[in-house]
Amino acid sequence: MLELARQLQLLVLAMILLGAAAAKLSRVLRAGSLSAGLGPTELFPARLRRPATLVICVIEVTLGTSLLVTASGHGAAVRADANAARLITAVLFLVAMCALVELRGRRPDVGCGCFGDLSTRPVGARSVVRAGLLAGAALATVGVGPARLPAPGPQAIRDLGLLVAEFLLIAVLSPEVGEALVRLGYAEPCELRRMPAERALAALRRSSHWRRHARTITSAEPADMWRELCWWYVAYPAVSGGQARDIVFAVQVKKHRPSVQAAIVTGDEAGLTGPGAGSEPAVTAAGATIPAPRERAGAVRDDSGPISSGAF
Repeated sequence: MLELARQLQLLVLAMILLGAAAAKLSRVLRAGSLSAGLGPTELFPARLRRPATLVICVIEVTLGTSLLVTASGHGAAVRADANAARLITAVLFLVAMCALVELRGRRPDVGCGCFGDLSTRPVGARSVVRAGLLAGAALATVGVGPARLPAPGPQAIRDLGLLVAEFLLIAVLSPEVGEALVRLGYAEPCELRRMPAERALAALRRSSHWRRHARTITSAEPADMWRELCWWYVAYPAVSGGQARDIVFAVQVKKHRPSVQAAIVTGDEAGLTGPGAGSEPAVTAAGATIPAPRERAGAVRDDSGPISSGAF
């Protein structure tokens, strides 16, 4: 029974290491900044935070993979490699525990960063205890024999029960679980969603509306682009029927398969015939109300409130 519990730690530790690395890497890639830091890396100079986080990700992926690959290995060389990976894993979690204690004292407002954006709450006792328990679990795996799949029957059910019980214990010690449940049940209003202008343009150029009007557009760059609530609006100069017109596209602020609408307006309709030419009418196309272009400065504007067009 004790041998089985020690073998199960290999699977638990590998899953935690690989999951933590994936969460951190996702956060760092989205941040896109050399100053992007997580947890204890916030104690580093700004220019070193992102590289330090990437190094931690590489270490976690390497150790997690090594624990899985060497778990069932035979032979003296393989066993030596397996014990080395397990000892290094124990050292990693011990260092993490000490770093969390230091972070809690020096930056009590910063989360542990253990699982990327899910670990934003200030470091508490649970995070420190969890790191200590994982270090102990890694030490317990040193010298354990090759892992084997349990035979079908009562023994397999017992093994599964032990594994579930351990994950439940880790969940109790993980503030990230509550944050994950909140995010799963939260639907962000479209007015507050972040969608860069570049992504809106990419979605537009993949749409059927773009292909339909591309031949009439006379400029490679939009004359105007702005955001209002749940839509990005993009205006292009065009020539249709021998007359100068404007094509206004509306791109829905949505991560996957955003809706795209289009309307063709003349200069008079758009209020672009000169100063004082009148108000800026809205054009309705397939259920989307598209405000006409309001200026010719070619600027990218965001009128949605708290979100800026440059937010990635």
